[in-house]
Amino acid sequence: MPEQESPISTHQGEFVNPAKAAVKAAGGHWIIPEGTILAGASTRALAYMIDTVFVMGLLHLITSLLSGGVASIVQAYNLGLALSGGKGTALFLVDWFLIFSANYLYHKFTGIRYGRSYAQRWFGLAVVLEDGKPLVKSDWDARALRKMKYAIPLLGMLLFGIRDLMLIHKRHTHQSSIDLTVGSIVVDGTSLPPALRKHLR
Repeated sequence: MPEQESPISTHQGEFVNPAKAAVKAAGGHWIIPEGTILAGASTRALAYMIDTVFVMGLLHLITSLLSGGVASIVQAYNLGLALSGGKGTALFLVDWFLIFSANYLYHKFTGIRYGRSYAQRWFGLAVVLEDGKPLVKSDWDARALRKMKYAIPLLGMLLFGIRDLMLIHKRHTHQSSIDLTVGSIVVDGTSLPPALRKHLR
């Protein structure tokens, strides 16, 4: 029995989900719920940058208060400190441990609590499995762990970040390398069926 089409929206003519059309043209099977709108690369990138500013701002505030302004998290970008040896090198390593840990914990626990990060929530995005169901804790752990690569100086954005943006833009499912590993997609939360967005906060 042929599958009955149900486009995303109808306004002076039919508009068919381009991602779904691409999958069907390739002979694939579309398991994402009807009407779901996938998030674009630019919106996802902007959300990640806002999340990063938030995490780094929080770290800067905490480390500045604890050190009396002498050793804030910005010292992590001081190469001279890394090469100074002794306490300077130790401080440099501690700063980077804090950066990676904070990024991991932020993306893991906002995902578990809200089904997305704070910035994704602000943009109305949601992270779900390919069939629209919520991610479980192990999925959020895997996503957060893999997102740590974006925090690596220079390589994080210039290599991993740009590569994933190109992949999101190129793929009909708008999935990054992390999405493909976990089996997740990033969508407009309001486009999900009511039953599949109840977990969103």
